[in-house]
Amino acid sequence: MFSHLKPLPTDPILGLMAAYNSDSNPNKIDLGVGVYKDEYGDTPVLKCVKQAEALRLNNETTKSYIGLAGDLNFTNKMEHLLLGEHNALLANRVRTAQTPGGTGALRVAAEFVKRCNPDATIWVSAPTWANHMSLFEAAGLTVKEYPYYDYETRGLQFDNMKKVIGEQVKQGDVVLFHACCHNPSGMDLTLAQWQEMAELAKEKSFTPMIDIAYLGFGEGIDEDAAGLRLMVDAVPESIICSSCSKNFGLYRERIGACSIVAEDAQKADVANSVLLSVVRSIYSMPPAHGATIVNTILSSNELTQLWHSELAEMRNRINELRSLIVDKLSAKGIDQSFEFIKHQHGMFSFFGIDKPQIEQLRTEYSIYMVGSSRMNVAGISLSNIDYFADSVASVLANK
Repeated sequence: MFSHLKPLPTDPILGLMAAYNSDSNPNKIDLGVGVYKDEYGDTPVLKCVKQAEALRLNNETTKSYIGLAGDLNFTNKMEHLLLGEHNALLANRVRTAQTPGGTGALRVAAEFVKRCNPDATIWVSAPTWANHMSLFEAAGLTVKEYPYYDYETRGLQFDNMKKVIGEQVKQGDVVLFHACCHNPSGMDLTLAQWQEMAELAKEKSFTPMIDIAYLGFGEGIDEDAAGLRLMVDAVPESIICSSCSKNFGLYRERIGACSIVAEDAQKADVANSVLLSVVRSIYSMPPAHGATIVNTILSSNELTQLWHSELAEMRNRINELRSLIVDKLSAKGIDQSFEFIKHQHGMFSFFGIDKPQIEQLRTEYSIYMVGSSRMNVAGISLSNIDYFADSVASVLANK
């Protein structure tokens, strides 16, 4: 059975991780892997998580299954975290399933779309998170791209984006939006642009799917969720895929959620039955630990306040690093402007250098970033920023 198989290429980011780990240069910098890092290069366990885990350890009474939808207290908390006091919640139009991470949420959503409309095309931004394509194609969906990032201006191709979505997306199709902290470009829609997309969704009768993996990493929880809430307010149906990996630092616990917003409560119940059928056919029951941690934090005023503080610390560090990178590179007298980095959100940015320069940074200076020039800003620290700026200046001087 296995003899005909051919080896598949390693995921570029995983290959980059392996190369970085085997590099003996003490000055090496990892800007490839998409996890938050602190000043010391660690991905720390948040204090609020540590306290919640201690409570769980002392109070857990069973290891029984938690049901297809997962921890219902967790899903309720996630709905309110994402939507606030939105009228969709007040009208009982939202149903949520706990999933194994944001990736699990996207896969569940893809299978749900396939059940709803086998002929649906799902549209993703060009570029988008690389795994979006494989997740949707694995469910048998057709995937197409709409214009998004402008590599020349380092901004958005919003007019082209609106034109393609307005002219080519059909009724019954799904359009994927990044709620905030766009991965990989860091360029987000403005609220006015979200309004135009919402009006277009209503006019064209496509279903918005909103991937929100970085809530709180951009400008703040309510600010980062504003576009999502506006979109949900405008259309009768939408899908939300969320993750707690980044904002709670729960990467390895694989905790996320897939939320379906239907036209009314009755249709939400029907959609929920299909959603849970999808869950049953993929992994049956989600793990309990991460959901319990998030629910414990959001059920405690003290822990919630601590979480907000720690989340703000991560967000502020990233935003300060963006400004520092620009200032340091500018001080080197580099002709190329990197001012655009200050106007982006979240951990990622397209650095705007070519593949030979990326390769030179890796081979000569042990600075690792993805071939597209996507860099994880959080990989920079006060201890390595000068080495980074000097290295970049040296490479660009030889172009």
